[in-house]
Amino acid sequence: MTAETITLRAADPGDAGRLGAMITEAVEARAWKPRLHSAAQDISHAGTLIDRGWVTVAELGPEVAGFLAREGSEIHALFVAGWAQGRRLGSALLDHAKARTDRLELWTFQQNAGAQRFYLRHGFAETGRTDGDNEEGLPDIHYLWRRDAGALQEPVT
Repeated sequence: MTAETITLRAADPGDAGRLGAMITEAVEARAWKPRLHSAAQDISHAGTLIDRGWVTVAELGPEVAGFLAREGSEIHALFVAGWAQGRRLGSALLDHAKARTDRLELWTFQQNAGAQRFYLRHGFAETGRTDGDNEEGLPDIHYLWRRDAGALQEPVT
């Protein structure tokens, strides 16, 4: 089996429909996640992220297959289309973001065990939890990654 080529690029406004569909698909695939927005609102939200210049798209061949939205050190969204999961797109997007900053932080839901494993595998550390202080009302976890995490720890005395 040959490795598939992943291409990363800045998103353009024409990507909003596909990115919005990924958000909708992710919500629909998780019975525990409440549906707060319509598919049209998901597309609009993706368009806003793109307009702000925050979005990097991952393509497999000619197909848009994933995206990461980042404002400075904060990752607002990381989605990979269901058909493209397990093909290292999320890792490629995260590595791309890590190469551009010394610190990244994000939130994921406590019920999203797959995301938790993914972020821990990529060097993120849990820094806090909430009981659902978010739009969805779901308990979540804050994660932080630092380029030189070892140097930032308190010295042992």
